[in-house]
Amino acid sequence: MTELLELIRQGEGERLEFKQRTTHPTRIARTLSSLANTHGGRVLVGVDDDGRIVGVRDVEEEFYQLRQAAQHFIEPPLQLGFREVETENGRTVIIVTVPESSQKPHRAQVAEAEWRTYVRVRDESVLASSLTEKVLERQEPAGPQFERIPLNKEELAVLDYLSKNPRITLAQYMKLLNIGERRAYRTLIKLTLHGYIKHHDKQKEVYYTL
Repeated sequence: MTELLELIRQGEGERLEFKQRTTHPTRIARTLSSLANTHGGRVLVGVDDDGRIVGVRDVEEEFYQLRQAAQHFIEPPLQLGFREVETENGRTVIIVTVPESSQKPHRAQVAEAEWRTYVRVRDESVLASSLTEKVLERQEPAGPQFERIPLNKEELAVLDYLSKNPRITLAQYMKLLNIGERRAYRTLIKLTLHGYIKHHDKQKEVYYTL
């Protein structure tokens, strides 16, 4: 019970999601796969968005929906951990543990014959770009296993800029070196795939950090 209250106090974030209940395997599959694709985490089923413990009506039904999502609506399937916590007023919360995966990327089924990759950005499960999928394919839970390569002046300029600034966007890099979009984008992809910088999916604009 103490662990549950501590998790709720933390609030939703990159590694924690609150769910009142599992309404359908396709919806929870996005959350589960995004956690596995990022750093792993936990889902508290029976807790609303405001952190109030509402409890689940039918524990076995929740387990069934979660297992269905993990085994049949996520590819490759996920192995989850489950723990029931009963509160003092008799309500039950399920703590679902999602380990960071060594089989990235995991894709969630969002419609018939339609599978998408999601990653965790802050407290949301966000649709991943094709570049993020490529990076995920080269990652392991302990961290990316990249091949470091010699860099030219344009590539070194990115690292120099990021040593003095927290982030850089495609537009900023184009302006910094006065180069075209295609050339700038190829450089940023190359640096990301070889582990020099990190690519961040944002809803409005993609950015890069060291």
